[in-house]
Amino acid sequence: MDYKKEMGSSNGFYSGDFNLDHKWLIDPKLLFVGPKIGEGAHAKVYEGKYKNQNVAIKVVHKGETPEEIAKREARFAREVAMLSRVQHKNLVKFIGACNEPVMVIVTELLLGGTLRKYLLNIRPRCLEMPVAIGFALDIARAMECLHSHGIIHRDLKPENLILTADHKTVKLADFGLAREESLTEMMTAETGTYRWMAPELYSTVTLRHGEKKHYNHKVDAYSFAIVLWELIHNKLPFEGMSNLQAAYAAAFKNVRPNADNLPEDLAMIVTSCWQEDPNARPNFSQIIQMLLRYLSTVSPIEPVIPARIFSSENAVLPPESPGTSSLMAVRDESGETPKGPVEDKPRGFFFCFNQCY
Repeated sequence: MDYKKEMGSSNGFYSGDFNLDHKWLIDPKLLFVGPKIGEGAHAKVYEGKYKNQNVAIKVVHKGETPEEIAKREARFAREVAMLSRVQHKNLVKFIGACNEPVMVIVTELLLGGTLRKYLLNIRPRCLEMPVAIGFALDIARAMECLHSHGIIHRDLKPENLILTADHKTVKLADFGLAREESLTEMMTAETGTYRWMAPELYSTVTLRHGEKKHYNHKVDAYSFAIVLWELIHNKLPFEGMSNLQAAYAAAFKNVRPNADNLPEDLAMIVTSCWQEDPNARPNFSQIIQMLLRYLSTVSPIEPVIPARIFSSENAVLPPESPGTSSLMAVRDESGETPKGPVEDKPRGFFFCFNQCY
């Protein structure tokens, strides 16, 4: 594989402000690049090694035009700044970054795969309720941590949620769209993935992409409600609609997924989080307390987590965003996803990062 071609030009220097604490600065000489495991519109992601630990290496494309370059540099700097500021057991662990010779973000490599793939691969079965609520608590705690630091994620969805190798813990990933909240600042509308987006990201007259309007951290509460509904039902929310149709129905017709068949307390949590008025939605500290109360009413059975099978025969999936693909599970020689601790052994050829440029 021609990694120079795959990973971008050697002239991809980051020219913007980049005030990264020295402790987070990655030494490219110690970085080794392995197989490509994800690709998106703005980045490619590789399995790699750094100081003898398995990592995910996200390489950000610099863009073509001056405007595009400036936008991606700013997004990269923002993502790195936020990843380096917040640490939590339910947030993907940030290891470091560098901006020369290209913009690179290094994180832990999680082997459990995305929540999206996990749910698809167990369909038509559903998660046991204690498992579903446990995952929801992991997500809510990650969001509570972000919001306590004044950060809005803006892209909460199952493909940005990653499972650990034992499938018992969920971690939130991909801070590419995250940003700090300001009461006076106008923020970009139509940010995130339409099916999970909050209605206030639209105006009564459809905004052109990139226009600005006010919204706050409660957009994440709405997205959480859609994810929670999906965890419980293991169905695509707004099934039968395209992403744009789902967004239009939610924004202009106040349509939501059907919560009528949920237990009363659980239905209250879901419906309160996706209320049309953002101010009426609970914050994540309240959501955590509601989930804990509901979990205490669920029979204390031993959760049965369905086995996952990674096979292209099971589902045909569209491309995932690079921030989550960077943490996808890696199959062994038999094609199975490792069920326990993975041995620290090469799963392909690894090249010194400097050799790739």
